[in-house]
Amino acid sequence: MFILKKLWCRIFQIGFRAALPILPYREPQIISSCDELGSVFKKEKTTSVLVVTDAGIIKNGIVVPVEEALKANKVKYVIYDKTQPNPTVANVEEALKMYRENGCDTLIAVGGGSVMDCAKGLGARVAHPKKELNQMAGVLRVIRKIPTLIAIPTTAGTGSETTLAAVITDGETHHKYAIMSFPLIPHYAVLDARLTYSLPPHLTSTTGMDALTHAVEAYIGRSTTKKTRALALEATKLIFENIENAYKDGKNHEARSNMLLAAYKAGISFSMSYVGYVHAVAHSVGGKYGIPHGLANAVIMPYVLEEYGSSAYKKLHELGIAAGVSTDSDSHEIGAKKFIEAVKALNAKMNIPTTLSGIKEEDIPELARHAEKEANPLYPVPKLMTSRELEIFYHKVSK
Repeated sequence: MFILKKLWCRIFQIGFRAALPILPYREPQIISSCDELGSVFKKEKTTSVLVVTDAGIIKNGIVVPVEEALKANKVKYVIYDKTQPNPTVANVEEALKMYRENGCDTLIAVGGGSVMDCAKGLGARVAHPKKELNQMAGVLRVIRKIPTLIAIPTTAGTGSETTLAAVITDGETHHKYAIMSFPLIPHYAVLDARLTYSLPPHLTSTTGMDALTHAVEAYIGRSTTKKTRALALEATKLIFENIENAYKDGKNHEARSNMLLAAYKAGISFSMSYVGYVHAVAHSVGGKYGIPHGLANAVIMPYVLEEYGSSAYKKLHELGIAAGVSTDSDSHEIGAKKFIEAVKALNAKMNIPTTLSGIKEEDIPELARHAEKEANPLYPVPKLMTSRELEIFYHKVSK
């Protein structure tokens, strides 16, 4: 990478870090059960709700507790259930039409990160009706309040119930881009472990590893705070202690609850400290090929951590201690390598592959350019890389 570009990236990141104490971050109010939604409706003077979800959530009856709360409180509602795994501009526009036609004033997102991204994108369009979504891509381009947004995660991974980001895919170009603005942070988060019981093992594993990626990238980046570091370490500990139990027994309430808490903590951490090249590469393959985000992160993460080398050894060692796989007596290098191997082992135990299918050789330069554009200068990574250097990860995961 050219020296001037490296300098620009680091100056940008230092500026953002310096601004952290004065930026309007906020945390959603935690609700422990759908049964408690009535008090929220009363407080927000809710009259009509658009429930944003997907077909699988409807099929599995997961939205029923939400419907029961709406009916019990005599709140009108309609359901948009066409959200795709990588939500598109078309999804947001369809939901916006339904929102307007039914005079809605509140959004409830029931699902994983894709559903919440769709709801946040919708909120941005309601707040800025004259702007297209791509005009709001990037940082701090949504400046008006969005409608009351209640996020109800059915996976323990994305942390989207805490974050200021929405990732949207352009259905025509297949390019995936992020909208990152403070008004997109949900106002309420319902952490009800019962709603995650029916999550299949393969989604339990990949969404859980998504949460781990958030914690790891937030921790090893160069824009951390005492709070974000503590939350990332706590999330890492919770994930290593609970993800296998949740994977093996979907109705293990303690494991499910702890995974929701881990995702929440990791979500707050990366909202403030950002992510890194794992996410940038994962977003590019998700947008191009529809590869689920959690799966992409899980597969890509060990390769990126290895490539960071000595620039990340100390912090990876500390994560390894939190995970219980490294010790204080290890050197930073040994502790870091133990942690990376533990991530690989965790993937293997939950049948997560080491490669991703469908990546085309001829697409790699374009994918890498998209990843580099997303990451630089925003993501405070331990080691800066060019698009040419990022190409190595696509080759490694497509072997």
